[in-house]
This record gives sequence, structure tokens and C-alpha cells, in this order.
Amino acid sequence: MAYQRRKTSEVNVGGVMVGGDWPIRVQSMANTSTMDSLGSIAQAARIVDTGGEFVRFTTQGQREALNMKSIRDGLREMGYTVPLVADVHFNAAVADTAATICEKVRINPGNYVDPARTFKKLEYTDEEYADEIKKIDERFVPFLNICKKHHTAVRIGVNHGSLSDRIMSRYGDTPEGMVESCMEFLRICVREKFLDVVISIKASNTVVMVRTVRLLVAQMEREGMAFPLHLGVTEAGEGEDGRIKSAVGIGALLCEGIGDTIRVSLSEAPEREIPVAKKLVDFIEECTCLRQQARESIKNDTVTITFNETSWEDLQLKAAMTVGALFIDQLAHQLVIKNGGFAEERLVDLADAILQAARIKFTKTEYISCPGCGRTLYNMEETIAKIRAAISERALHDKRFSALKIGIMGCIVNGPGEMADADYGYVGAGVGKVSLYKQRECIEKNIPEEEAVGRLVQFIEEDMSVSAEA
Repeated sequence: MAYQRRKTSEVNVGGVMVGGDWPIRVQSMANTSTMDSLGSIAQAARIVDTGGEFVRFTTQGQREALNMKSIRDGLREMGYTVPLVADVHFNAAVADTAATICEKVRINPGNYVDPARTFKKLEYTDEEYADEIKKIDERFVPFLNICKKHHTAVRIGVNHGSLSDRIMSRYGDTPEGMVESCMEFLRICVREKFLDVVISIKASNTVVMVRTVRLLVAQMEREGMAFPLHLGVTEAGEGEDGRIKSAVGIGALLCEGIGDTIRVSLSEAPEREIPVAKKLVDFIEECTCLRQQARESIKNDTVTITFNETSWEDLQLKAAMTVGALFIDQLAHQLVIKNGGFAEERLVDLADAILQAARIKFTKTEYISCPGCGRTLYNMEETIAKIRAAISERALHDKRFSALKIGIMGCIVNGPGEMADADYGYVGAGVGKVSLYKQRECIEKNIPEEEAVGRLVQFIEEDMSVSAEA
């Protein structure tokens, strides 16, 4: 089966074209404070130097949005023309300001007008629901007019972890709810003849992510839309697990011809995301052909696929891209990978990691960690390492720790929402403060950072003891 990319409209983002017949773009997001102009400029330059074509910054408030001008001007003085993207949550007025400065503004339908989620069951009558849509319309149209005036593109970015209570009340925590959250805004864009729109619709769960994007593409086709899509698996993690999880989710869609720009979200330095993303793009045609072979190999509920790679990372990415969709669609439940030059045990571990990323079989502790951004107020990489070490030590004596999903989030934007797919969570709450969660329930607030890892492990042990006694 030959690779054929889905035809979409073209969007001009500060002179870089997205969609249509243009190449698939790769991008990253800075994790510096947006008020740190020099640090942000330096990091953006590193991202571009490794091949990044867009750089996104969090703009929590007006001062961060305004400081994007300093970052933009500093980059231009250095000869960098990379389009900058402002990432806005909870404050629509900030999006208005950012639209006058940046080449693209990302808004989150879950919190653009709707208040932050309460995770309580709320009921909306049809009239109340319609009133909420009207509020979105009244606030969103003036923003689009600002974007028209300044030739600013918009990214409508839906996240599984931050659906509004209003959407949750009608659709639940479902792919259908995510799609409708997006479509509410797209319909306004189409009505207002504003078409410089790119869409992202992400989740940390690869199955939810892939099914939701497919559903969105089908819904857009039904309504005569063909906006370009940005792909990503949120909170993919770091190291090998983050790469495999990203390749399973993003790769599944790329090989189906879906995707015009991508970001591999790793809990590492942002510039390290770019080479991985570029490999995923480079591997599309090969993995599309290999997928057909993998499908034909299915026997006794097992996919068997042979590679001839000398690079371990290339093997990881190609294997995950090739077979990811087969397991997401549950066409099989076991995987055998063959590749000369690598130990059998290592290939078995890789197969298990792919099955875990596709939510088929869990064989080790899973870490759902965000890549960090300017909202993150602790060192993400150091914290992940500390939590991994503490959990691994306990797992040596208690196998229950090996079956856990641990969420490690920089802030509350997606943190509590993505806790739905984690057993326990560690979420940045402020400068030097951390809150702990059991799934979506906050169990301890504002713990000093230096005590938080120990308290997390202690709570897990206490909770397991209670469960064992019950």
C-alpha cells in the first residue's frame, strides 16, 4: 500500500506554509520562562538549528504575551525568521494581545471561555448549553478579527486532559467530546471566513489520540472542511518510552496519510525532540509499506516483523510506526520483532514496550510526563529521574509498583485531566510547591518540592496497604 497524504487546505504561518502539498513541518515548544528573553531566544535558536520550523512559547498572562515581541525581535536580529506561536490557556484577552505580535496563536477550546474544570458532574439544559456556545461566539469572533488584521494564524488545540465541564456533561471523557469541542470553534471560523487554522487534538493515551483524530477527519469531511492537522501524543514521557509512545501514536496516523505538522513531546530539552520528529517524517513511506507486510504476517494473534537496522533508535521508531495502528485497532495482541545484531532479550523488551504504548499489555511502570514549558516551576528531568529511582527501588520488593501509571505534570493545564489515565500524579502547583493526586482527586496540596517525591511514594504505599486490607 503506497503512502498518500490526505489533501488539506494551505495555511500561511509567518511565511512558512502548512498543509496542501507542502512538506510535513516539525516543531517544538520552549520550556524557558517567557519573561526570560535571552534564555528564550537562545533556546529557540537551538530548536531552529536542529531543524525546528516553529517554536511555541507559553503566554500565561499579558506580560508574557507582550514579551513575545522582545523574543521575536531578538531572534530576528540574529537572523532567525522562525514563526513564533503563543500558547494561551484560561485568558482569552491574552490571545488577543498575542495575535498582534506572534505569527500563530494556539487556543484551547476547553478553557478559552469555559472556566477551569471542576471534575464534578454538572448538568446543562439545552438552553444553558446554547447560551455557553453563544458566549464562545461573542468572545471568539473579535479575536478572529484581530488575527485577520495582523495576518495571524490560529491553532485550535484540543487536549484530552482539559475538556470543559460543559463538554463533559454532554459527551463525557470521550473522543466524540474532543471532536465536538473542536468543531464548535471550527464552525465559527468557517462562518466568519477565517481559514488560517491548524488543528491539534491530543491525548496521552495513544488509542484515544488516534481514534479521535480519525473521528475528527471524518467529521470535517462531512461538514466540507479540510483544515491541516498538527499531530502529537501529549505527556509521552522521556527516553526510549517517550520515543516509542510518540512513534506509535503519531506514526499510526502519518502512515494513513494524516498529518501536516508534528511535535514529539519529550520530557527532555526541546531541541532533542526535533531529530526524532524528523525521523518519523523520513520513515513514513517505508513504514507504510512495511505495515502491509506486518498485517499479512498476523497468525495466531501475533504480528511478526523483520527489520535490518543497525541503529537502535531507528529500529524503535520504525517498529513502533509500522505496527502501532495494528495494535491500536486490536488486530493482534502479540508481537515478535526480528533484527540481526541485537540480543533477543532486547527485541522482546522492545516488543513489550510497543504493546504497552498501544495499550495492549502492561509489563512495567508507566510514566506519563509532560515535556515542560514556561509554566513548569521545577526541573522536570531531575524530578522524573528521582521518581523513577524511588518507584524502581520499591518495585524490587513489591511487584505492584511495576504495574502503576505515574503522572508527572508541570502545571494544572492538563495535569489533573490526564490523571484519569494515571493511578497517581505529581503536579506542579507553584514556585517550589507540588500537589499530589490519586487519579483526578487531589490528595495533598502545596507540598514543598523537596518533600514531594517522598510523600508521593509514602502515599502510594499507604494506599496499597488500605486496598490490600479492604
